[in-house]
Amino acid sequence: MHTAFHGPTSGIPNILSIAGSDPSGGAGIQADIKSISANGGYAMAVVTALTAQNTRGVTGVHTPPAAFLRQQLDAVADDVAISAVKIGMLGSADIAHCVARWLDDVRPPAVVLDPVMVATSGARLLDDDAVRAVVDLARRASLVTPNIAELAVLVGADPATSWSEALAQGSALAAQLGTRVLVKGGHLPGERCPDALISPPGDPEDAVVLDGRRVATANTHGTGCSLSSAIASRYAVTADWPTAVREAKFWLEGALEAADLLDVGAGSGPVHHFHSATDPRMHQRFTELGWRDTAGVRKEILALPFITGLTEGTLPAQDFAYYLQQDALYLREYSGVLARAAAMAPSEDEQLFWLSAATSCLQTEAELHRTWLAREAGARFGEGEAGPVTRAYCDHLAAAAGRGSYAELVAAVLPCFWLYAAVGDYVQEKVGDGVPSGSHPYADWIATYADPGFAAATARAKQIADDAHRRASAAERNAMLAAFRWSATYERDFFDAPRVHGAGRHNPADLQEDAVLA
Repeated sequence: MHTAFHGPTSGIPNILSIAGSDPSGGAGIQADIKSISANGGYAMAVVTALTAQNTRGVTGVHTPPAAFLRQQLDAVADDVAISAVKIGMLGSADIAHCVARWLDDVRPPAVVLDPVMVATSGARLLDDDAVRAVVDLARRASLVTPNIAELAVLVGADPATSWSEALAQGSALAAQLGTRVLVKGGHLPGERCPDALISPPGDPEDAVVLDGRRVATANTHGTGCSLSSAIASRYAVTADWPTAVREAKFWLEGALEAADLLDVGAGSGPVHHFHSATDPRMHQRFTELGWRDTAGVRKEILALPFITGLTEGTLPAQDFAYYLQQDALYLREYSGVLARAAAMAPSEDEQLFWLSAATSCLQTEAELHRTWLAREAGARFGEGEAGPVTRAYCDHLAAAAGRGSYAELVAAVLPCFWLYAAVGDYVQEKVGDGVPSGSHPYADWIATYADPGFAAATARAKQIADDAHRRASAAERNAMLAAFRWSATYERDFFDAPRVHGAGRHNPADLQEDAVLA
């Protein structure tokens, strides 16, 4: 009977919102349509209820018959391949049961339920029968996104007053429902605004905690509707729940930051769903901005004689020895900068990551350098003086650490992960997986930077940078981009340093003239 659903897509996903209408445009179906559109989806809407409301409150509700609701749902599903469904206000047990039966019949690939149960004033919006029907519906959802008050209703407890209590309630709900629960900290006190994605059976130790900034604005009407529909849209694109939540949360922070640009009503106004139209950077990840900004530098790196010779195995041994020796000197200072990042990190998870990376610099990578230098060049690890590029690069990192901005420091250290991983993948692809280790003089180095473990560390470093950018002020975001650009430039010069500054290349006066200025 129904058109087949489809999952994550590289095209524009079709997202269906099932919710009530808000004629003032800030919440409900109207907010969902804007949110879905702003997050890359094609928005469709099935109306569960008509409301008379504005920014100051709701004065009336009209609920169409459940049979007509089912007619709306079937009309969409008979014709359109739906990528994800967002469910909001239901209003009654009959409506909730109707939606549940429809989900059982068509089984969409992703369902995000925003259980609209409690008004901002604290008033209950559903009677006990309707609450039980929503709980039954929630078991069919892929993700449930209650606010603090709704979470309490769903687990039969008083509203949480602390983050740890909210996590415990979210864990209990995830175990009870057998589905994912997003615990939202927006209604809790504190400077930060964390959310936590908890998967069944609901162990709080396994929660994915996503930190966030508390945006100073009174215009928060429709934030729950907007976030849940944004998550549904981003999941249809990314096929990953933590990524979808992280990207939707990032977008919503931008919408809250820009909310005061709007002049809608005398009460709590709406968020600015299309804030990216006035500042495209607001909803973009730092990694997207930085990668695009340094496209020319990456192109220059891959065209360097060092990379060509490394790929073909024709790179002179003295050039590779100079590179390794300088890299050994660099890694000593780089590991200290990573330790500084660990000390500045806002969470234990990020602290442990940077400390592990610092240790790896002095163990795994240094051991490769030490072995090759002793075997091939008869040199000792750490001998010699830092060349001009090495010195300038290290000074740049030290300056970033000294300015005290965690976000800027993360951006500064990221290219040493990301560009090395990109070069390693490029060289590995050119060399081919079938090349035996002994047949290519630099196979061990290539394997180190094309290693899946290094790729995983790079992915985590990128994620941390995106999170830091999301929390950062406008000035810090600009500093992050500048720090990333400088580090990428130094990475390029570092690869080219054996040609420019290697043994016998220049006299001391030339070295001084060619030095890269920090």
